[in-house]
Amino acid sequence: MAPSTEGPASANDEAGPGDGLVRAGAIVFIVGAVATLVTVAPLFLGSDPFPTIAYAVSMLMGVGFAVAGAGVLRSVAAQRSRDRA
Repeated sequence: MAPSTEGPASANDEAGPGDGLVRAGAIVFIVGAVATLVTVAPLFLGSDPFPTIAYAVSMLMGVGFAVAGAGVLRSVAAQRSRDRA
């Protein structure tokens, strides 16, 4: 007997209320993480540091984390209201 390919993701393929925020937050977080790695690299390589704007882009890590957290909270709120109904 072949194993079933259906899992939790295939049972409900439609996007929930907070899924878009979680995806957008993850993308912004990754951009901030890459910027953080790029701005820290000159410290280890002994070269000149990047301009201040590069450090400001690094702050996107926190913004992305906050956006993804808001998406999770929105999803939880929608699930709670759906369970109450």
